[in-house]
Amino acid sequence: MTDTTKHVAFIGIGKMGLPMSQLVAKAGYSVTAFDQSAARLNEARQHGIAVASSPADAVNGCLVAITSLSDDAALRAVMLGPTGLIGAMAPKAVLIETSTVSAEASAEVDAAAQGRGIAYLRAPVSGNASIVHTGALSCFVSGPKDAFESVKPLFASFTRAQTYLGPSEEARYAKLAVNLMIAVSAAMMAESLALARKGGIGWQDILKVLDDSAVASPMVKYKTAPLRTRNFEPTFSCKQMAKDLDLILGAGHAAGVPLQLAAQVRETYGALVAQGDGETDFIATVKHLERLSGLGEPKL
Repeated sequence: MTDTTKHVAFIGIGKMGLPMSQLVAKAGYSVTAFDQSAARLNEARQHGIAVASSPADAVNGCLVAITSLSDDAALRAVMLGPTGLIGAMAPKAVLIETSTVSAEASAEVDAAAQGRGIAYLRAPVSGNASIVHTGALSCFVSGPKDAFESVKPLFASFTRAQTYLGPSEEARYAKLAVNLMIAVSAAMMAESLALARKGGIGWQDILKVLDDSAVASPMVKYKTAPLRTRNFEPTFSCKQMAKDLDLILGAGHAAGVPLQLAAQVRETYGALVAQGDGETDFIATVKHLERLSGLGEPKL
């Protein structure tokens, strides 16, 4: 990378964005961050990250910007319009967008970026806030391939692996496809565990059975660990999963793909949010099935 691309703007420094920006800075880049939250900006300062007064201020003098945003509404608000990030970026700059958003909203950003001569890379990350600081995130990338090749060292600073998938919205569909499997897996685990408990199997015993069986995928093992102690602290919340399932169902409807399991699991997460579990971890599907099955807390 050239010296000018060693200056990176980072927009959105929440649970994912702040540790990602720290990794970028640790790799030797000069990072200037912006977030609408004053508390987040103060936290960034405490971690030695320079902060800006606006997105335009953050990208001043930068040929690369990274964004980590919450949803479609945040994406449009930050990127588009007269005070949007794209209007403030220099032509030929590279915009790396790491959020989970719809292909439709992403395409709107792409049209605006192309109008300004900005290379827009869709790069949703896969992983969660508990592992970001370790550099263990992976990402799916689509957009101009030459731009991707030019910023590979930057990607390597905050992700362990990057899969380039094509010139358009392919990365958006890849992220939604992966999250669909995660959501359905969580619902599947909940039903399996409730059935086993009804059959008289102890809590620790059934978790060991899953860990030692043919179904012991990384996803299963990732969740049997906190379930051993009934730890539902959120790595990714029920509310966030409901939001992603809405995106998934929207994509399926638009593409003509019947997503019957996704629709059913979306209702499970809707129930969890309505019951006050919106901020608990998405594996709280286990608690939901226990309630439906008349099961109380298991003996640990």
